[in-house]
Amino acid sequence: MDLFSTVNQLTPIPVEDGELAFLPQLPLALPNDEVLRLLLDETAWREEMITVWGKRHLQPRLSAWYGEARYTYSGKTFDPLPFTPLQLAIKAAAEEVTGRRYNSVLLNCYRNERDSMGFHSDNEPELGPEPSIASVSFGASRTFILKHKRLPRTVKLDLTDGSLLHMAGPLQANWRHGINKETRPCGLRVNLTLRHIY
Repeated sequence: MDLFSTVNQLTPIPVEDGELAFLPQLPLALPNDEVLRLLLDETAWREEMITVWGKRHLQPRLSAWYGEARYTYSGKTFDPLPFTPLQLAIKAAAEEVTGRRYNSVLLNCYRNERDSMGFHSDNEPELGPEPSIASVSFGASRTFILKHKRLPRTVKLDLTDGSLLHMAGPLQANWRHGINKETRPCGLRVNLTLRHIY
């Protein structure tokens, strides 16, 4: 599936102790609403039980793990499903924009304003010391929040339909990030975080 069209440039976002950059629209040949529809239809979504601070919880979102390597976080190991053609096209576009290579993707489906992502760092050993993570969003906008681990510093970004956020360098060592529940009604959103598992 050849969905890649043109290359755009990431805009750096100045932050201490890490690299952060944003692209409003990842260049794909399909419109965003068609990409969202295909992602919803083609993904083997699961509602996972995970362990946080020694307690088991049902994740407040749907998720799926695809690619070439297994991944362990929050006390659970995920065996990958093979990349779909659409995921490969999104991966190729993200690699062209970021100049990095990815072999796995975590997909999250936020069904409404009650779904969320707790604050965490993507700092598992298999990601390497300074992981490159390309976060691509389709559907409703959600506010992405980063909190510095030592400094009184918070950054809030609207992750809009079709956008790519690139996190790299020592960002995961120094920052936590998450997505809060919303008080206002919010539509469906699918997010793909592309990463390289060593």
